[in-house]
Amino acid sequence: MAMAESIKKKPPCPPVAASSEAARVILDVAEQLAQTRGYNGFSYADIAAKVGVTKASLHYHFPSKAELGRALIARYQAVFGAALEAIDQRALEPAEKLRRYVGLYDAVMRNDRVCLCGMLAAEYATLPAPMQAGLKQFFDMNERWLTTVLRDGRRSGSFLFNESANQRARVLLGALEGAMLLARSYGDSLRFRAAAEHVLEELGARRKSRPAGPR
Repeated sequence: MAMAESIKKKPPCPPVAASSEAARVILDVAEQLAQTRGYNGFSYADIAAKVGVTKASLHYHFPSKAELGRALIARYQAVFGAALEAIDQRALEPAEKLRRYVGLYDAVMRNDRVCLCGMLAAEYATLPAPMQAGLKQFFDMNERWLTTVLRDGRRSGSFLFNESANQRARVLLGALEGAMLLARSYGDSLRFRAAAEHVLEELGARRKSRPAGPR
C-alpha cells in the first residue's frame, strides 16, 4: 500500500557529490541508526563509516548532532504527515482509516525498526531542547489526526468509547508506540500486531484480517 510503503526505509545509498543528495544519504543512515540504536547509541563516526565519508564532511552538512537530530525529526514528520494525508484521500470510513494508520506502524516493524519518534521519546530527558520540541510536534500531529478520525467514527456509529475523542486518541497513540518498543525488546513483531488488533477490537474497528501492512 502506498501509505505504508512511504515510510519504509531503503538501505543507505552510496555517497554522491551533490550536497542535497549527500545530506539525504546522511539522514537515511542516521535515521536507521536512531531507529535501531537510539539517538545516544550512535556517533558521527558511525555515520561516516557507513556512508564512506569523513566526519568533517558530516559537519559540513550538519554542524552538530543536535541539528542532525532536529532534521531527522522534521523529515520523519513530513513523511508521516504525507502518509496520513494519503489515508484521508483513499479511505473514506473512519474504521478503515484507523486500520491503515496501524498499518503504518506495522510496516516499520516489518522493516526491523520502530517509529523514530517513539524511539527518541524513550530518551527524551537527554535530548536537546529543539529535538524535544520536534517530538511534541510529531505526537501532536498524530493526536489531532486520530482525534478527528475517532470523533467521526463515533458519530457514524463505527466506534464506541466513553471518553472524549482526544483522550482516546492519546491512549491509542501511547498504546501503539509502547507496543512497538515492547515488541522490539522481544524481537517479535507479532506482539505488536496482537496489541494493535486488541486496540482496534475495543473500538469495534477490527475485521477478521489483521491491520493493513506493506504488500
